[in-house]
Amino acid sequence: MATLSLWIVRITLGISFFLHGLGKFPYPPEKFASWLESIDVVAPMTVAILVAVGEMAAGIGVIVGGIVSGRIGDFLTRISALGIFIIMVGAFYLAHSDWFINEKLFKSEQIYIFVLSIFFLIIGNKNFK
Repeated sequence: MATLSLWIVRITLGISFFLHGLGKFPYPPEKFASWLESIDVVAPMTVAILVAVGEMAAGIGVIVGGIVSGRIGDFLTRISALGIFIIMVGAFYLAHSDWFINEKLFKSEQIYIFVLSIFFLIIGNKNFK
């Protein structure tokens, strides 16, 4: 049962983060880049492309990491979770800096994506039996 629960969480996180990245397209993600430019991010188009592709890749990586067995799957899960963690720290810093620690933070899906990235970063592909 624990394995099924972990898969539900893994698939939910993976799909959610993939869709966050996909929502920043069409390629190049000009709308996202212009927003980054408005807050004085250096090289906004490059950052926009890296974030969008990174979100999609990390979302897929969390799911695929669970399918691949052994050290490679565990590494893929953890590196994808690290990518999600880094992107979410950036999102909190740049887009949601007014959310620390208040009601807005805990009413959004952002906090759950962030916490689940930490969860998979720590456990990798371990199963609880």
